[in-house]
Amino acid sequence: MTFHGWQAEALEFYEHLEADNSKTFWTAHKAVYEQVVREPMVELLERLEPEFGPGKIFRPNRDVRFSADKSPYKTHIGAFLEAGGYVQLSADGLACGNGMYHLAPDQLDRYRTAVAEDVTGAELERVVERVRKAGPEVVGRDALKTAPRGYPKDHPRIELLRYKGLIAWQEWEPAAWLGTAEALKRITGFLRSSQPLKEWLDGHVGPSETAG
Repeated sequence: MTFHGWQAEALEFYEHLEADNSKTFWTAHKAVYEQVVREPMVELLERLEPEFGPGKIFRPNRDVRFSADKSPYKTHIGAFLEAGGYVQLSADGLACGNGMYHLAPDQLDRYRTAVAEDVTGAELERVVERVRKAGPEVVGRDALKTAPRGYPKDHPRIELLRYKGLIAWQEWEPAAWLGTAEALKRITGFLRSSQPLKEWLDGHVGPSETAG
């Protein structure tokens, strides 16, 4: 299956969904979603699978049970790759991520231990610099306002220690290239350049051993 990127109709679909996020609109335009939004994502995942493993497309419905926003549908399509990586398309354009967005308590303990240790912490600093030089941002999630308990406020890697998640992230605004093979080139380029961060996290943090 050949991936040719996303045409302008895909972005227009999400522009209209943002304006009318209703079941009525979705039902009337579901065929458009399937053809111009979801099908290209399926084709993309098939192209990426040999190098990055199988992918999974997230369902378009929002979980509104605990949210004040009761809009029923997500205004983007997102997919995760088994070997690491996330791809998202919305009216704002294309975005990719890689890393660990949310660290469970046991993961967070291992992460901070590795960041604080001289050898593994210095290795992470080099990885972050390498990824940033390649283009993606490296951003932390939900940073504490001060040092975590048990760590000095003047630790040389205090910024990294304060994070509760760490990812590489890159965004591209809509342009003509999004509907061409250039989209695949940019996505694979991101995934390859961000892989050192994912490998560090896999090696020193790993999956949660307590999360159900």
